[in-house]
This record gives sequence, structure tokens and C-alpha cells, in this order.
Amino acid sequence: MSRITPLILATALFMENMDSTVIATSLAAIAADIGTDPISLKLALTAYLVALAIFIPISSWMADRFGARNVFRVAMLVFVLGSISCAFANSLSAFVGARFLQGMGGALMTPVARLVLVRSTPRHDLVNAMAWLTIPGLVGPIVGPPFGGFLTTYLSWHWIFLINVPIGILGIALVSRFLPETMRNAPRQIDFKGFALAGPAFALFAFGTSVISLPALPPLVGVLATALGIGLGYLYARHALSTDNPLFDLRLLRFPFFRSAVVAGTFFRLGQGATPFLFPLMLQLSFGYTPFESGMITFASAIGAIVAKFMANGIFIRFGFRTSLVVSTGIAALGLLAMGLYTPETAVPLIIGILVFVGFWQSIFWTGSNAFVFADIEDKDAGQANVISQVSTQLSIALGVALGGGMLEMSNAMRGGELVLADFHLAFFVLAAICLISTIMFARLPANAGYQLTKMPHTH
Repeated sequence: MSRITPLILATALFMENMDSTVIATSLAAIAADIGTDPISLKLALTAYLVALAIFIPISSWMADRFGARNVFRVAMLVFVLGSISCAFANSLSAFVGARFLQGMGGALMTPVARLVLVRSTPRHDLVNAMAWLTIPGLVGPIVGPPFGGFLTTYLSWHWIFLINVPIGILGIALVSRFLPETMRNAPRQIDFKGFALAGPAFALFAFGTSVISLPALPPLVGVLATALGIGLGYLYARHALSTDNPLFDLRLLRFPFFRSAVVAGTFFRLGQGATPFLFPLMLQLSFGYTPFESGMITFASAIGAIVAKFMANGIFIRFGFRTSLVVSTGIAALGLLAMGLYTPETAVPLIIGILVFVGFWQSIFWTGSNAFVFADIEDKDAGQANVISQVSTQLSIALGVALGGGMLEMSNAMRGGELVLADFHLAFFVLAAICLISTIMFARLPANAGYQLTKMPHTH
């Protein structure tokens, strides 16, 4: 398999992943500059994830309609324009709007990249190809926190967005030069009614859950938005099950491996989703580190993640999907528990060692679950399976951020005054318990689940 395709596709993922981790280390500085508080900036993280959730569903339809290569180039361009807008934002609302624009670009980049890869790779090579696709996506989070912290501490936070401009232009040039136009399925009829129900359902749900705990708006706004989102989601589910070509084909959830990849994976991401938001904030607000110092510490987990990429295929072949997913989610839950025990006196090398070890296993989970989604799915349904898994990923991470911030706010509100270390600890304990649910669910898979993803096909 040509390595060039996954690596070019990965330039987009590099930008996107770097951005989402960079912003976490710089939240305190951005908040001070645009005159708001760091927890309100949670809205900017959520706006990005909401845009992903709204626009990912139409990504596979757009790739079939206009060609994956064209959609991919336009998506990178929109992402670059969103980055420039972020750099020039001077208020909370302008910044949230700019992040939403960035999210529209990101929404089309990631799933289209995965779709190109799934369509051009034989099944038995999928774990390997996914590992290549995700390496630069992992380098982003490694480079992100120290790089973002460095720019924020020594230059200004604006540069963390402006740096995307040359990367994006390079990506567009590489795609135009090297990326083949993949086969297109005949574009299905687009389900406009489904889009009109599902888009607002996701947006209201993610917005509502993150606003419930925000000081900026009354809690009732959040409760109403969440309830409305759930109501629209229910209407969408009824519509999807009674139409031939729904936006998301919920009938795919009848496949047991696909269902467990989505549902158990959701609990894992709920637990892990808030970590990039909470951990740097704890290091800066409770331990007194600069953005650069907190970035240098959080970047340790990505070192483990990179190492894992080269071993992932071997681990899944040797131990199978069930054991690997159970071990990886269990260790990730223990990693969250450990974060709830750190104090300013905890030895930094110990924190870094745990982050490297947990990062290794988190990465094993991401690689394995990305491939496991397709374990019992036929080729004709790969686009739909891809979209459903991507949307559930983004929504559960958005909900994780909202949940982590909400626990922080709730703990703080019960006590009053400034945020203290105990507020962070409580949030991490709750997230660890949620993450553990995924371990229990994966343990119920059959022992040979997903074996066809690691075996060469027999030739008769």
C-alpha cells in the first residue's frame, strides 16, 4: 500500500489535532485578552465540536457528489480561513464564531480522509493504514501543547492560529499533486429532512450541555436547549428508521461489533474528552505552571501514543480485539484516576511516566476502535459507518468537555470562591468512573471479535 496517500491525508489531521490541543494550553491567555473567563471559553471548544457534528453527516454524500479530492481541498481552505478569523477575534462571540467556521472545515477533512483510505485499502491492511493516517494526527497533539505554550508565553496566542496558514497551503498543494481521485459511489439522494432534524439536534444538545454550567448564561437556557436537542434527536430516529436513504442509517446498529464500537467507545471518549481541557487548566491554575511548562508536561502522553502506532498491529494480531480494547480502556480509566490524585508536590517525572504509559494504551484503543468500526460492515455501508462513528466520536468528546467543565463548576459552586485543586480532583474521579463503563462493555465481546481485520484473506 502506498504510504503517500495516508501521509498526505494526515497533513489535514495534523492541523486539526494540533489546533484542538494547542487551544487548551492557551485558554487562560486568550480569555484574559478578549475579556472573558477561561471556563466560558469552553464554549469555543464546544462550538468547534458542534460544527463537526453538524457537517460530518453530509461528508460522505459530498465526497460522492463532488469527488473526495475536491471536497478535501475546499475543507482545508475553509479551515485556514477559520484559523485567520480566530487570530483576529476580539470578543467571546467573535472567537466562538471563528471556531465554528474552523469546525466546518474540520468536519469535512477528517471523515473524507478516512473514507478515501477505507475505499483504497484492503480490509486486512486497514489497521496498518489507519496507523499511518494517525501518526501525523498524533504528532499534532505532541507538538501542540509545548509549541502552543511557547508561542503564547513568548510571542502571543494569535500565532497558534496563524501557523495553520502555511500548513494548509502546503496540504492543498500536496493533495492537488499526489492524491488520486478515488472511486465514487453514485451519490445517494440527500436526506434534507434528516439533515434539518439531525444538525440542530446535535447543535442544541452540545450547546445546551455546555451552557448548563456556564456563568455567562442562565442555566435555564442550557436545560431548554438540551431538552429541545433530545426531542429533535427522537424525531430524527423515527424518521431515519422509516426512510430508505437516511442521513445516518441507524439500522447499522443491528451489527453487534459496530454497535459496541460506537456505544462502548462513547463512554471511553466521554471520560477522556475533558482531559485536554481540564489537565492543562489544573497545571496552570492550581500548580502555578506557565502555558509552556504545562504544555511540556501534557505532551508526554503523545510520546507513548507515537510508540503505540508502530506496535498496534502486532498487539491486535497477538491478543485479538477484545483483550486489547479491554486492557487499553481499563488503563485509560486508571490514568484519569491518577490525575485526580496529583498535587503540586507530586514528582513531575512520575506524572510524565504515567502520561507516557497511559498515552500508549489510549493510542492502542484509538487505532483499534477506528478499524473495529468496520469489523462486520460491508463495503457498501462503509461511508455510513464512518459517518456514524465520526459523529458519535465528536459528540461524546464535546459532551466530555461539557461534563468535565460542569463537574468543575458544580464543585466550585457548592463551595464558592476561586477554583481549587479539590474541584479538579472530583471532576477526574467522575470521568474515570464513566471511562470504566467502556471496559465492562468491551469485556462482553466474543473472544474472536474482529479477527478478519488482522488476517490475510484466503485465496482459493
